[in-house]
Formats: sequence, structure tokens, C-alpha cells
Amino acid sequence: MLAGTALMAVALTACGGGSGGGGGAGASGTADAKKKPDMAISVNLTGDQAKPGEPVKVTLTEGKLALVKVSDGKGGELPGKIADDGKTWTSERNASPGTDYKVEAQNTDSQSANAQFKTAAADKVNKVTINPGKANGVVGIAQPVSIVFDNPVKNKAEVEKHLKVTTSNNTEGSWGWFKDYTGNDRVDWRPKEYWKSGTDVKVEMSLNGVDSGQGGGMFVKDYNTEFKIGKDRRLQVNLDTHKMTVTEDGQAVKTIPVSAGTPGGQKASWSGKMVLMTKEGTIRMDSQTVGLGDSYDKMVDYSMRVTWSGMYIHAAPWNSGNFGRANTSSGCVGMSDSDAKALFGEAQVGDLVEVTGDGSKGKADIGNGYGEWNLSWEEWKAKSALAGAAGATPQNG
Repeated sequence: MLAGTALMAVALTACGGGSGGGGGAGASGTADAKKKPDMAISVNLTGDQAKPGEPVKVTLTEGKLALVKVSDGKGGELPGKIADDGKTWTSERNASPGTDYKVEAQNTDSQSANAQFKTAAADKVNKVTINPGKANGVVGIAQPVSIVFDNPVKNKAEVEKHLKVTTSNNTEGSWGWFKDYTGNDRVDWRPKEYWKSGTDVKVEMSLNGVDSGQGGGMFVKDYNTEFKIGKDRRLQVNLDTHKMTVTEDGQAVKTIPVSAGTPGGQKASWSGKMVLMTKEGTIRMDSQTVGLGDSYDKMVDYSMRVTWSGMYIHAAPWNSGNFGRANTSSGCVGMSDSDAKALFGEAQVGDLVEVTGDGSKGKADIGNGYGEWNLSWEEWKAKSALAGAAGATPQNG
């Protein structure tokens, strides 16, 4: 808080003027006696370099507040509440950096007072990348809400308090913090169980004016996204049988012969529960980018990403002799052109990908894609920055 507060008294004209209608001295004296005292308010933020990132507090010197409005130059308002004793009003959200604010207050005697202040600009600004974005529309049953931060987040609990997931069917879920594959701080919201098809999801990130903590900077805007859960589709790869089973709504609809990663060493496939991250189509795959030397460098069709480290499901016509027979790839799950084309056309970002059987290199790190489904519900809830806090519960929609 800046030193001192702004104290402003506003003189108001009493109703029924004391100078009209031949009242004489007696009438004038009566009017003066009934004149109401001036209303005065103090605001904790003052001047044109007020500290952002904290609530606005308006205090009434005498009487009780009836109404307080704190608005910015763009027409936005800070919501807030008047205390039970009527003496103070405190905003529910923090003042944003680099913003002009106008304070309008009224007491129970219909007197009013105004104040103004401007917050200082943020020394450093933090931003986020959100997935699914609004362009995704419909996603699969395993897709989490994922937020990656540009800068470190030390105040994880405070940031998490400003994140909200609302669903059309009260889906139970929780936030969890960890490091993304990039090394940046990341927080995901995972349902307790896989999403139910048809669920509508809305994510509100009321971060404007929230401080990330040391080295992270302040957020200067809110974010939001919406998406819908599509068909219950699961891609189940068995390394022992060299086959992928595709299920839809619990029924097996297709079995595809595949060749996965070569057992032993870095060319083995990851195993466990993963998520179809992106459908990238025809892309160049260069083994040098994933630390496998000059093993390959080619254009690959119908590519669908499973991990950030480079595990894909894709067409691999050069390996057709091993489909359904042996795992000989460099870590990806390959299949025929026709099978890959059909799967690419049907698959949704967010579909569950589960790899079982012998010969894998284990489960990928949680941030190497979407690995949270490999954790139990209790393990996942423990990753919330609010875990164990008084009154903290998994967030429902």
C-alpha cells in the first residue's frame, strides 16, 4: 500500500434551499440546522502510480455505505462487497496494472463522493498458452484443460484460486501443478474419470491483476475457453500382439496391425495412458531432432502426436512387412497407409491412447504430453496448490 490515503470530502447542497420565499432569519437558521454533514471516503490506492495487484478498499468516515462502484476507463467494473458494518467496501478482484480507476460511493443518506487513481504499469507481464483453445471445438474423453505459463509461477495457490472449470453435468475434477516438457510451469485440470461424451466445458481464468510471484510478473488480462466432449474413442496398442484396437462407446470397432518401437533402448515406445495431442498430417520427421542420430529423415503421412518428445501414430508403408508381426520402429506406432488414413479421419484430439505389453521404455514424464491419467485420483489431487487448504475441495462444474 502506498503511504497515506486519499481523503476527499464532497459538499452537497441540502434539499429545500434556505434562501427562498421570505423566510427571514428564522427560516434560514432552520435550514442551516438541518443541513447534512459532508460525506468523506478514503481509498487505499492513490495517485497515478498506485500499486496494482491488490484489492481496492473504500472506507467511509461516518455513516454507512449503500453503494460503491469502481470502474476502469474501458467500462469494466471491479466487483466487491460492503462489510456488515457498512463502513468499508472491498473489491473481490485486484486492481490491474496500468489502469485508470474511478471510485463512486453513496451512503444510506443518498450522499455521494468520488475519487480517482491510476495503477503503475507492471514491471513484468506473465502470459499463458491454453489447450484446448476455442478453435478445438470438440475433443476426446481424455483431454485435460492445460495451461502453460510464459514465466515462473511462485504464487501457485493464489493463481489457482482464480481458475474455474464449469461443466454441463457437474464433472468432478481437480487442478494439478508440474513442469511442462519445455520446463515452464504448467497447471492442468483433469476429471476424476474420463469425460462423458456430450459434456460442455467452460474455463474461466480471472487472472487480470494477479501476481505470479518473484520472477514471474503480473497478469494483465483474463483468459477463457470453451469446448465439448465428443465420441468416447480409445486407441489401445498391445506391444505383445502388435495390434491396435479401436473402441467407440465401449465397443471394439476395428483392429489394426501395427509395428511399434523396437524393444530395448531409446527406440522403444512409451507405454501407459496418453492422449492424442494433435493431428499434424504430413510432416518431416528427422531422427536428429529426437536424439537418434541419422536413423531417418523423411516425410510421413497421417501423423498424430502422442508425446512432445516425438512419439506419433502414423502411416509407415516402408515397414509393412512387420505390421502385426514385430515391433521395429524408432518409437512410433506405424501402420499401413489405408489404416492410417482411415484412423486420421476418425480420430479426435483428446482421444485416449493406451499402450500395454512388454518392451516399452516405461511411462513418459507427466509433462511430456498429457500423462496425468497414469496417476491415481488421490495422487492427482495432491498436485493441487490448494490441496489440504481449509475448505479446499476438488472443483466441480
